[in-house]
Amino acid sequence: MTPATDLSRFLDGDVVDVAQRLIGATLRTRIDGRTTAVVVTEVEAYGGPADAASHAARGRTKANASMFQEAGTLYVYRSYGIHWCANVVVGGVDVPAAVLLRGGDPAVGVSTMERRRGRTRNLTDGPGKLCQALGITGEHDGQLLGSSVELIPGTSIGPVVATRRVGITKATDLPWRFAVLR
Repeated sequence: MTPATDLSRFLDGDVVDVAQRLIGATLRTRIDGRTTAVVVTEVEAYGGPADAASHAARGRTKANASMFQEAGTLYVYRSYGIHWCANVVVGGVDVPAAVLLRGGDPAVGVSTMERRRGRTRNLTDGPGKLCQALGITGEHDGQLLGSSVELIPGTSIGPVVATRRVGITKATDLPWRFAVLR
């Protein structure tokens, strides 16, 4: 079995189940000759056309086309025109479900993350901060995991709590945000 096959299996299934499995995974980047990594501690699930909060709720557009690609594709978008946010596409082609990577614990390359963020605290405790610290930008949108951005399945860390998603105005009642209880 290859690492790609393992990752494909890891990302296969219902978006809520996959989101929960992502807690404890390692997200590693190799960008501009620098390696950085975090252990994922917070995510949100977005279920596609049936989920009013999903970017795919209105169907395929040029901006969200990556969500319709195969599992393991990165869907990276700008939030409020300022911050890059990264999602991992799950499920099958033309099934636009994705998991927003909201936060993680720095594990490798902390000094690089500090330089990228221009600070030493609160490096990766939000989706925009996470992308900035890891060097993920719009250039990574539509790329498959495995080259400059990798996802390595991990072991469950916890306890993990389920809450309502944050920063959205539609489908706010769904408990599809998962985070390590601190």
